[in-house]
Amino acid sequence: MPNDTAESIVLDGQSLTWSAIASIADGAPVRLHERLYRNCTSSRKQLERAIGDRRLVYGVTTGYGALADRFIDPGEASRLQRNLVYHLASGTGPELPAPVVRAIMAVRLQTLALGHSAVRWETLERLAAWLNDDLVPLVPARGTVGASGDLTPLAHVALALMGEAEVRDRGRRRPARDALVERGWQAMDPAAKDGLALVNGTAAMTGIASLNARGARRAADMVTRITVAVADCLNGRTEAWQPEISAVRPHPGQQAAQRRLLELADSSRRLRTAIGARLADTASAVGRGGGLPQDPYTLRCAPQLLGAVLDVLAFHDTTVDREINAVTDNPVFFPDTDRILHGGNFYGQHVAFASDALVNALVKLGIQVERLVARITDETRNGALPAFLQGRDTGINSGFMGAQVSASALVAEMRSLAHPASIQAISTNADNQDVNTMGTIAARKAARVLECLEELLAIGALVAAQAIDLSGKGFGTGSRVLRDWVRESADFLEDDRPLYRDIGRLAERLRVGDAPDSP
Repeated sequence: MPNDTAESIVLDGQSLTWSAIASIADGAPVRLHERLYRNCTSSRKQLERAIGDRRLVYGVTTGYGALADRFIDPGEASRLQRNLVYHLASGTGPELPAPVVRAIMAVRLQTLALGHSAVRWETLERLAAWLNDDLVPLVPARGTVGASGDLTPLAHVALALMGEAEVRDRGRRRPARDALVERGWQAMDPAAKDGLALVNGTAAMTGIASLNARGARRAADMVTRITVAVADCLNGRTEAWQPEISAVRPHPGQQAAQRRLLELADSSRRLRTAIGARLADTASAVGRGGGLPQDPYTLRCAPQLLGAVLDVLAFHDTTVDREINAVTDNPVFFPDTDRILHGGNFYGQHVAFASDALVNALVKLGIQVERLVARITDETRNGALPAFLQGRDTGINSGFMGAQVSASALVAEMRSLAHPASIQAISTNADNQDVNTMGTIAARKAARVLECLEELLAIGALVAAQAIDLSGKGFGTGSRVLRDWVRESADFLEDDRPLYRDIGRLAERLRVGDAPDSP
């Protein structure tokens, strides 16, 4: 549904971000900047001159793909564009969620607004109107190899604009033509280049990646919160989180993670802060085999693990932002120099690599949480806490035993999805597309991994809150905030109960951005 209270996102053809795309996906309206009209009409006039001069322009006066050597009479332009949409509307599988399709439409609209696509201005206005009235095409999830862009999913968007498919009309499924008639809108009749401009780009993979960027940021912060809460419960040490250590290993992510860990640990009376203990102070412990007083890697190496994840997220998000503001068409029009250049800007390798890198980072976050859950529920490693954090009657009650198994299963599923999609090149289109990127498969896979991670984080948060309630007082601000956030949706586990409802509620809150308050 449209968000009537959200401020309009201005598409200026320059500076849109993944965050803005995510807001549009959530229902924020869009507005085309006034200066875009001149840019778009200039490239359109250039196209019309080229057609009048009978120049060869791919997809306008030629066929497509392996049929590009066939000259097409300009009088057949509309039929050519319509047939392009028809033959590409061959998607399969489940429908993409409406917010994902809105993100895809927003990315494509921004790309066309850059003024190098020779698309008609009314086509941009039509896309904006559909977004603002929450008219969302039904788009199958599968069928694109991300080479000549996301031809298949974008063709389903174009087909709906032509009034020949189904849509979600403010959430209600119905034929696109009925929705258009009800509004008094005309179905799109694609003229020269309109169809090709709508389908020939990386908008599907980039739209999905934009939403992944937001979810990954939320997940990384929740993992940091759970890490600090478990450290609090186990009377962990903050020596490894000191800024001097990260200062001499100057990865930006590690330094940001170190600062966040200490921020969340602020005011804790349980975390041990002593630095540089003397041998005399620890000799008795060493004599008993106590060894050097250091925490396990899930706590001691948290700045390094979480920091590396943050650096991957920065790479992913920068790549996505660049792609949102990129011309991803073929051919590309340059009205100022009157050049029409044929190339490969539709090729989605950048987003494919970034999405696969994001998967690795998300899986590592999952491993971190699963190991924390395993440690804090294990009575041989969790200090004085009861086995599996059951509230009472050990043996009759099993506490979080089943939830710990589910956490392990989720990590296994995430790992099974970690094989890179970006290297799965397969030739298509009569060997014209002889190397493909699989960028949308990579982005969709990252979204699936993120969904598993959100469920795992729900388990981690439940376990951390239970451990806090069993451990007494002295917790830091971050731990208390996390505990209170969990208790808004799930009670303390005193006697065994089915936990799937609690897990589901917390996972859904994470997905919609209902995160704990600061810090």
